[in-house]
Amino acid sequence: TSVLLLFPSMSKDLSELMKEATKEVHEQAENTPFMKNFQKGQVSLHEFKLVTASLYFIYSALEEEIERNKNNPVYAPVYFPAELHRKAALEEDLEYFYGSNWREEIPCPEATQKYVERLHYVGKNHPELLVAHAYTRYLGDLSGGQVLKKIAQKALQLPSTGEGLAFFTFDGVSNATKFKQLYRSRMNALEMDLATKKRVLEEAKKAFLLNIQVFEALQDLVSKGQENGRPVQPKAELRTRNVNRSYEHGPVPGKESERTNRRHTDIIPTTPLVRWILALGFLATTVAVGLFAM
Repeated sequence: TSVLLLFPSMSKDLSELMKEATKEVHEQAENTPFMKNFQKGQVSLHEFKLVTASLYFIYSALEEEIERNKNNPVYAPVYFPAELHRKAALEEDLEYFYGSNWREEIPCPEATQKYVERLHYVGKNHPELLVAHAYTRYLGDLSGGQVLKKIAQKALQLPSTGEGLAFFTFDGVSNATKFKQLYRSRMNALEMDLATKKRVLEEAKKAFLLNIQVFEALQDLVSKGQENGRPVQPKAELRTRNVNRSYEHGPVPGKESERTNRRHTDIIPTTPLVRWILALGFLATTVAVGLFAM
C-alpha cells in the first residue's frame, strides 16, 4: 500500500498504464505528415512487400516464444492463437507477392534481426515481459487492420477477394471491440508486483522503438533500391496469375481490367526522398492507427 501511495498511477489497470506509457511516442507518430501520406494511398508495392517480409520475421519469433510460454501463468491468460496469430497469414501474403520461393527472396535487415533477438531473449529469460510485445503488436494490428487493409487494397490495386492482405484479416475475431475488451481484462488480471509492472511498461516502449528502427532500416533498403542485398528490378505489375485469379471464371469488366493491369510503376515514386517519406508513412500509420484504437 505504501508503494502505491508513492506511485498512485501504478494502481491502474495494466492496459491503461500501457496506453499511457506509449502515449507520447504515439502522438508523435499520429501527427507526422508521413502518416497522412499513406492515408492518401501513397505507398508503393516494393515498400509494402518489404514491410510484410519484416513482419514475418517478427511474428515468427513472437509466436515461437508465445508457444514456449503458453502454459506459463505469466502469459497463459492472454494466449489466443486462433484469434491473433499472424505467421500463417504472412506466409500466405509473401507467397502471393514473391512466389513459391519467397523464403529465399525476402530480406531480413539488421534492425529486424535485432527485434527478433529481443523477442527470443524475452521469451526465454523474462517471459513476464512477453505480454508487452503481444499487446503492442496484436491489438494494434487488430485495431487499425481494417483501415489499413482498405488503403493498401486501393493504393496497390490488389484483388477485392483479399489476396496479399491476409495479415489484416482476423477470421477468428467476429467482434473486434468485444475481443479487445476480453483481451484487456485477461491482461489486467495477470498477477505481477509493482516492479514487474514497471518493467512491462518499459518493454512496451522498447517494442515501439524496435518497430521504428525496423522501418528506418527498410527506408535505407528502399532508398538504395535493394531487396535482399540485390538491386530491385522494376516490376510492371503483380504476377498476372495472382492479379487475375479472381477473374478466372468470367469476363473482366473494361474499367476494372484497365485498373488491374495499370503498371505499378505509375504509383511508385522515383526519387529516394519521396520513397523514404512513404516508407516511414507506412510505419507511422501502422503504429498510430493501431494504438489509437487500443
